[in-house]
Amino acid sequence: MNRPVSPLSLGLGAAAAIVAAAVIVVPAESQIAVRNQGYVPFSEEPINYRAEVDDPVARLQRRLERGEATLRHDERHGYLPSVLEQLRIPVSSQTLVFSKTSFQYRQITPQTPRALYFNDDVYVGQVRSGKVLEFVSFDARQGAIFYILNEQPSAAPRFERAELDCTQCHVAAGTRNVPGVLIRSVFTNPTGTQATGAPAFITGHESPLSQRFGGWYVTGTHGTATHMGNVVVRDRAAPENIDRSAGANVTSLEASFDATAYLSPHSDIVAQLVQAHQTQAHNLITLTNYQTRIALHAEEKAGRRPGELSDAARLKFQQPADELVRYLLFADEAPLAGPVRGTSSFAAEFSAQGPRDGRGRSLRDFDLQTRLFKYPGSYLLYTDAFDAIPEPARSYVYHRLLDVLTGRDQSPPFARLTAADRQAVLEILLATKGDLPEEWKAHAHQTDHQRGTNR
Repeated sequence: MNRPVSPLSLGLGAAAAIVAAAVIVVPAESQIAVRNQGYVPFSEEPINYRAEVDDPVARLQRRLERGEATLRHDERHGYLPSVLEQLRIPVSSQTLVFSKTSFQYRQITPQTPRALYFNDDVYVGQVRSGKVLEFVSFDARQGAIFYILNEQPSAAPRFERAELDCTQCHVAAGTRNVPGVLIRSVFTNPTGTQATGAPAFITGHESPLSQRFGGWYVTGTHGTATHMGNVVVRDRAAPENIDRSAGANVTSLEASFDATAYLSPHSDIVAQLVQAHQTQAHNLITLTNYQTRIALHAEEKAGRRPGELSDAARLKFQQPADELVRYLLFADEAPLAGPVRGTSSFAAEFSAQGPRDGRGRSLRDFDLQTRLFKYPGSYLLYTDAFDAIPEPARSYVYHRLLDVLTGRDQSPPFARLTAADRQAVLEILLATKGDLPEEWKAHAHQTDHQRGTNR
């Protein structure tokens, strides 16, 4: 991605902008949880975005209603600790953003950053002295679903969908024009606003470190490379001349703000890097899903049967599917310029969750020397959202993955993947990923047979 974002592209209006770092101007009279009013993209056939969903937050709400779960209100941190526990989101995933985002922008400054937490399927945001918690929760079929939870103590706390407000910013170029998530890196004034006239960047794993973390706190070491985090603009006439050296290799935020007001004193660099990979992977999975359903719907209206797809229909879902394959295999990942080390337990906790093959390998194992992960295959291959990609796109994605991982595809986009990388990812997936296509199983059987013959 790495493309600059014009400040004008950020739009106006209320937005539950959960994973963004950019200026959002919000009218004082704006509502924050408007449901079933106004225009929401993809509301009609074939997507039906406003239909009932089954994402993690929706499931938690149903458990609350049945009395199978409760949310405790903490005097210091509100519902946040209990919500994280119920959604199985680690506190170590905390990242802190001090540029003004979300409809609660007035409370966000470098002295009072917004705290974000995430796991593979859910993002949670809390603003100090804010009125609500903010959520993006991924439904396997519909992608990003937006919620808020009132922070006032209640006998029956309830998650409310906030689709109208949030889709104003979360269906945009930065989310691949589907309901999604994005991280922006901006040059930030001491008040938390974006510096006028300065560029902004949408962050994915292909973003160089030099364009990352603007408007964010970052704790950890990363060698001689520098980034945009931990510092603010001091010269408004030359906003890009920030003191990058002062923001580099920061391991404590004690001098920047009162970190004791947060669940953790960290804004771990490893969590930041994982979050950047994950957001755009989520968007590409949703894009492939949506484009397939839209293409199939158009074919049905034209009277064509599923087995008789036109070339135009196939192209509609194969283009995003090819981009998804490249992203899942880290084909365009920006290299790390030096060893990276976080300050929290995030890396250890994240790695411990992964399924492992017989040799103890997992797609959640970190490298953190020259790249993010040891094995260049995304852990999001295990998510319900990936498994829910509709046919025929799902089979197409699996076929393309197998082509690359077996070495049949040696095209330039995958030139950085070594034979050892491909083989390792292939073996890990064959050992740990359930419900693989017959094509994969046939390859594994053939490989085992050849090995037996050569013994």
